[in-house]
Order: sequence, then structure tokens, then C-alpha cells
Amino acid sequence: MGRMHANEALIDGELVLRLVAGQFPQWVGLPVAEIPSSGTVNAMYRLGDSLTVRLPRIAGGVSDIEKEFEWLTRLAPLLPVRIPTPVALGEPADGYPWPWLVQEWIPGAIAVAGEVRDPVGLAGDLASFVRAFRAIEIPDGPAAYRGGALSSQDEETRKALLQLDGWIDTATASAAWESALAAAPANSPCWVHADLMPSNLLVTDGGRLAAVLDFATAGIGDPACDLIPAWNLLPAVGRAAYREALGVDDEAWVRGRGRALSMALIQLPYYRDTNPGIAANAQHVIDEVLADFSARCGCQPLGEVEQFGQEIPG
Repeated sequence: MGRMHANEALIDGELVLRLVAGQFPQWVGLPVAEIPSSGTVNAMYRLGDSLTVRLPRIAGGVSDIEKEFEWLTRLAPLLPVRIPTPVALGEPADGYPWPWLVQEWIPGAIAVAGEVRDPVGLAGDLASFVRAFRAIEIPDGPAAYRGGALSSQDEETRKALLQLDGWIDTATASAAWESALAAAPANSPCWVHADLMPSNLLVTDGGRLAAVLDFATAGIGDPACDLIPAWNLLPAVGRAAYREALGVDDEAWVRGRGRALSMALIQLPYYRDTNPGIAANAQHVIDEVLADFSARCGCQPLGEVEQFGQEIPG
């Protein structure tokens, strides 16, 4: 995977070894191995058998490290599955310009859309996590990234639609986005994760939820933010189970679908050439949302469109 952003830091295993040796001598000699990931903001390395090192790729990720170091220990006891536990906060050194984080290693496999072994069980697990997260009452929580009004994403979403003209069915995508903008806004903000992408979900061998990762976007916001697994991971049977388990009304469901669509539309042109995992999931989300929207509105997607240079049925 090539560099994804302008001004992205150069990070490799040798850098991690130097940083650890210079600041945490108790871990000198532990092996370091890159953790394959489609993560876009942080690089991840395994340190020995029980630790991971998380380093921002870009300056925009620095606040994520500080936020997780402050909040994860407070949130962990309140949630039904494991989340990363901070162990130590590293400082800039050896040419690396930003703080970095050491966390506990959590075993499990990254969830993958199209490979969900137990969709109803996983939907129930995700719903339990979301309900527990929504019930948190820690005061003075940060605002969730992407947790505000959908209209705040309108400009970037429409820009992405223009970029994707000829690649996806932009007419149906625009109609689905308009329907989300027209939905009633949230009236009860709460704690949300706001980035329940498959890459942030670890599952067991049996396909059940083992852990939730990456809380950089977490905070107070629209509960519909955490509906995105309905389209980025769960198949139709799991999607229905997820909605039922959370008791989602029509307005929130449409907002959630819009949030999933907006994220995917923005991701696809940006990461198409640099992050195959994110790009593939973005295309999956777009396909699922457009099919769902078309079925519910009784309309048909338009003609044929190109998908990564290939003709596919619209």
C-alpha cells in the first residue's frame, strides 16, 4: 500500500524499534512487526506478544492519540467487549514528529464484508456494544467526528459525487443522499463510536464480535452514526437484525444510511489508488446503499456504470 496522504510521515519497523529503545527500555529486544491494515490515519505495529504501537501517519492524527490515551481507560469498563487499553504514551524523537501510543494487543480477526459467518449473532453483538456506548454518562465528552448535522457533510459529499460520475450510478446516489438530508435530525445526542468500519472490528473464529478498535472519532453525536455496519459489513439478514435489536425508527435509519453513503462516496475517489481495502469496502457500501434505497423507494438504478474500469449492471 503506497502513501495515502500529502505530508505523510515515513514510518517503518526500524523507526519503531528506535523509538521504543529510546523511551521504554523495558521493551528493548521485543520483536516488531507491521500489522497489515487498511487504516488511513495511523500505522500499527505489533511489539512482542502483548503490545501494539500506534503512530499517526499525518498531523491530523495527533489529537487521536491524545484522545485515546485520555478516554479509553475510562470507557473500557463500561463496554461489553474489549477495546484497546493504553499502556504508555511516547514522545516525538528520532525524526518522528508526533506523540505515539503503546496499547495492549487484542487477538482476533478483522471483520470482512461478504465473509460474515454469523450475521445475526454479530448484529446482536454490535447492537449490544452500541447500546452500552449510548448509555455512557461520563460528562464533558468530546464532540464526535462526523457526529453533527448531516448538512455539514453535504459539500464534500457532492464533490465526491462529481468525481465519481461515470464510475457509479450518481443519479441514484444523489437521490439517496437527498433523502438522508431530508430526514428529521437527531434530538437526543449520545456517545457514539462514529467509525464502526469492518477494519475497526475484531471477530472470533465463530464470527462473533471480539473487540472494537480505533476510538479517534468517538464522542457525543447523532446515534445514527453507529448504524453504518448495516451497510459496510452486515448482509441483509444481519442488517434487519441490527435494526430490530437497536429499535431504529425510519428517520434515524435513513440518516444512518446517508452517513454510510457519504463516507463511502468520499473514500472511493480518495483511496482508489492507494488503499485497496478502504476502496473495496467503499464500493461495497455504495452498492448496498443504492440497492437498499432503490428497493425501498420502488425505483430502478440507472443503466450501466463503470466500476474500476469494468462494465457492471447498474
